[in-house]
Amino acid sequence: MPTSLLLVEDDPCLRHDLDRHFLDRGFRVQACACAEQALGAIAQAPFDLVLLDIMLPGIDGLTLLDALRHRQAVPVMLMSALGAEQDRITGFTRGADDYLPKPFSLAELDARVDALLRRAAFAREPARLATLGDLQLDQDRQDVLNGGKPAGLTPSEFRLLVTLQAHAGEPLSKPFLYQTVLHRAYTRLDRGLDVHVCNLRRKLADIDVQHVQIQAVRGQGYVLVEEGQA
Repeated sequence: MPTSLLLVEDDPCLRHDLDRHFLDRGFRVQACACAEQALGAIAQAPFDLVLLDIMLPGIDGLTLLDALRHRQAVPVMLMSALGAEQDRITGFTRGADDYLPKPFSLAELDARVDALLRRAAFAREPARLATLGDLQLDQDRQDVLNGGKPAGLTPSEFRLLVTLQAHAGEPLSKPFLYQTVLHRAYTRLDRGLDVHVCNLRRKLADIDVQHVQIQAVRGQGYVLVEEGQA
């Protein structure tokens, strides 16, 4: 079955070029010029991937991302001419899985799209670890539950939790986590992983998880510590 892609881009030339590019790659593409059209498409069918421009007329891309996150656990890549660090952080905080500044090459776009799809495919594989202490790891929903209450994780946050849990007590470096969780190389100015960690900590706290901590290890990266291991 072909990969289903929701493309939301208001620039008609870029939208046409990306539409044709992914059709040539064998994707099934739903191309939308605004958030209103995208919301209609989302209501009709699930998608495997979303490419979303931030600067849209009317409802902006980040607001659309909020609505999407309440409906589908789908990988989302933001596209924007806004290149400031704070804009990238805002995108990740709102639930994006990747951020691609404009202008970009089709080669870079393809590499990032393929990485997101690999991560999504990995997340759908049967879970090797179904529990984390008293927590339940729900592979189908890509979420973690405490006492039946879901945390509402994004696919990247779930992948991060599973990776840290598989190496509980072992500090994992940022380069390793970028490659394993985000499927891209680590650069010093890229704070995407840090934002995902902050979001994961907050969501675990929201469902009253107290026996699991994600700790920063200076000069290395992050480690998951369960109660009694610290």
